[in-house]
Amino acid sequence: MKQRTLGKSDIQVSEVGLGCWQLGGDFGPVEADRADAVLHAAMEAGIDFWDTADVYGAGLSESRIGDFVRRNRPGVTVASKVGRGGDLYPHGYTRQKVRASIEGSAKRLGVDAIDLVQLHCVPPEVLYDGDLLAWMEDFQRDGLLRAFGASVETLEEAKFACTHPDLASLQIIFNLFRQDAITELFPLAQAKNVGIIVRLPLASGVLAGRMTAGQAFAETDHRQYNRHGEAFSQGETFSGIPFETAVALADALKPRVPEGMDLAQMAMRWILDHPAVTTVIAGASRPDQVTRNAAASDLAPLDTALHDELAAFYAEKVRSHVQVPI
Repeated sequence: MKQRTLGKSDIQVSEVGLGCWQLGGDFGPVEADRADAVLHAAMEAGIDFWDTADVYGAGLSESRIGDFVRRNRPGVTVASKVGRGGDLYPHGYTRQKVRASIEGSAKRLGVDAIDLVQLHCVPPEVLYDGDLLAWMEDFQRDGLLRAFGASVETLEEAKFACTHPDLASLQIIFNLFRQDAITELFPLAQAKNVGIIVRLPLASGVLAGRMTAGQAFAETDHRQYNRHGEAFSQGETFSGIPFETAVALADALKPRVPEGMDLAQMAMRWILDHPAVTTVIAGASRPDQVTRNAAASDLAPLDTALHDELAAFYAEKVRSHVQVPI
């Protein structure tokens, strides 16, 4: 597994990471043994960057990671988030409450200092106010966290956060269905030495190419209850594209997949081909999914002609269907 440096921090992470939202049961029940198996598979595959949040399963994801690390000591970098839990969101942010939330995450993870704490898609007006970023700087100085970053919904928010001199990372939606960051954000992030953490690399799984238009999901799965942004930003579900349209677009991409790859592997490899990207966090609810995601690190880069073709496909066929601010 190849390693990359996370922005201006001294943290080295695997270029394929593990998204741990599903370990909290928010996509449907995940038994403790299966969660353990997923984390074991990540450790064995060399995936040493694990991304979680205090609200994933109301702290369950963090607790499971903390317990696993205590028992197995896998030598991983764990990133968590703050800003959506408790009484913080959307207008309850105070220095004391934010610190208490981070301390709660540290306790569940079983650490004195969290490797990376990211602001968790806080309201734009709160982000732009600047207090939260200043507090994070203070918490870093106090030793509560090693580095801090921001997980954001839009490129405008990303560009604003990027200007903070101590920001180590930005977590963004970036995939074959959301390509604008290549020109709108990556040059600035590289100039500011801010690492890019990519979430939703497979657009909630639709870019794996196995879904059908009539497919149903569990009632507890955000792909069911948030298809139209009923619970949070629609951009977090199928990248903000109507599900049936997303399935059709994914099917249209299949003839472009190079020999020896499947659609998911091409989608992952396409992201890793961008040098501004530090790591891609792909969720997995089974060990075999972890192994398959990790294999993207060993694939050869896509050729320039295919990159050009995929850029044209996005501009001509996809972008107009994204129903949220990019």
